[in-house]
Amino acid sequence: MSDFITPDVDPAAADRTVDVAVIGAGHAGLNALKEVQRITDNYVLINGGPLGTTCARVGCMPSKVAIQIAHTFRQRHKYDRYGIKGAEHLQVDIQNALAYVREMRDTFVDLILANTTDDMEETFIDGYAAFLSPERLQVGRQIIAARRVIIATGSRPVIPKAWSGFQERIITTDDLFDSHDLPKRIAVIGLGPIGIEIGQALAHLGVDVIGFDESATVARVPDPVVNRLVVETIGRDFPLVLGQPIAITETGDGLRIFAGGCETHVDKIVACVGRTPNLEHLHLERLGVPLDSWGVPVFNPNTMQIGPLPVFIAGDATGAATLQAAMEDGRIAGYNAVHNPIVPFRRKTPMTVLFTDPNIAMIGRKWTELDESAMIVGQVRFGPVGRTMILGNNRGILRVYAERATGRVLGAAMIGVGAEHIAHLLAWGIEADKTVFELSQMPFYHPVIEEALQDVLLDLAHRLKGEREDAFHLPMLGTVRHQYTPEWII
Repeated sequence: MSDFITPDVDPAAADRTVDVAVIGAGHAGLNALKEVQRITDNYVLINGGPLGTTCARVGCMPSKVAIQIAHTFRQRHKYDRYGIKGAEHLQVDIQNALAYVREMRDTFVDLILANTTDDMEETFIDGYAAFLSPERLQVGRQIIAARRVIIATGSRPVIPKAWSGFQERIITTDDLFDSHDLPKRIAVIGLGPIGIEIGQALAHLGVDVIGFDESATVARVPDPVVNRLVVETIGRDFPLVLGQPIAITETGDGLRIFAGGCETHVDKIVACVGRTPNLEHLHLERLGVPLDSWGVPVFNPNTMQIGPLPVFIAGDATGAATLQAAMEDGRIAGYNAVHNPIVPFRRKTPMTVLFTDPNIAMIGRKWTELDESAMIVGQVRFGPVGRTMILGNNRGILRVYAERATGRVLGAAMIGVGAEHIAHLLAWGIEADKTVFELSQMPFYHPVIEEALQDVLLDLAHRLKGEREDAFHLPMLGTVRHQYTPEWII
């Protein structure tokens, strides 16, 4: 046994004593386990329910396969303009398309299992864990004493109680990708990132889709300028009803939905109104710490520790909802579970990417988190960017937020083709604490979508230098530093 923790658990009262017990074999749990395995081989991974991670089974991966099929089919609308004839005869076989989604889903799941739980043997326990105390777990008839515990039990879709009378007409993201066919008319309720992606993909595949959200924002984009263009752009693919209370009643052959002045009839609804942590089996009340309104124990987001306990929490179980956050949570929780003292970590620059057509992305600090008087906003439309015109997809806007006093890039929001790549460049720049001046000096090729980023950075740099010439001591705009010759101007 390693000496990272004082062994204060009574092994005599347990069937098994381990250094660390990880509860949940999703991305958060598996990443926590990697950190644990660096220090000790005395651990268990406990998992109740299906294996394979939310991302691989019902989330990121199968949804992106469906989105890719939908995007490919939609391209037929451009063929005649390109001189490619016969597009009007193309059809999508929904059953075959869904079979391909399931095939790819199974492949992703198999890859994860082959590299994780398939070879774990006695270190893997199939079952639901419950706390007896902070250092004692029960799984079936087995009692496990664990010096440290990591909770990574994931989440599941929320289905409002008011919908309990017509659950057979509700599709969730947890069962959508098991479908063998799709109804003709679908309402997507909840237009956050998941709802927008699914709604647009289904519409592109020929399903009659209508979207509803009681919020006036779509995809959780707080920037009002970007949100307007998101609503306008996505609204071209399927109608959006926003900012109105939603009421649903069952009819003989479907559901009738009322929202404001809108009334529509659909066969089924896709519920995208959020996810709730899977914590009900754990008996967290036995930990003796406060729980929030979702039943999540109060924890430190920089250490992932729950109060002063030898218990950590990670991933969707915390209420977070992205794979990259789950992975980061897991690594922090896993590291701290096998080290003393417990170390706080600085969190990485947040980033959200939607694989809509065109992409939607948010990076760094959000519009609502910033002081407008202390920042300057750069904006560029994708319309005149040569590469986007060539792709036939030049509808979009990029807005970058910079600190007025220093020129540091703080955040950004955008909708546009290739935004998934621009988002990463900006996230790396923010993570490295770069200014618009420094980023504007980076190399850019032509013709590429990234020229939109170059334009907005140069615009911000010029405007900031005009405001505070005395505040910046940086290379002249347009300057190149050559490794052999003195500075020269292009």
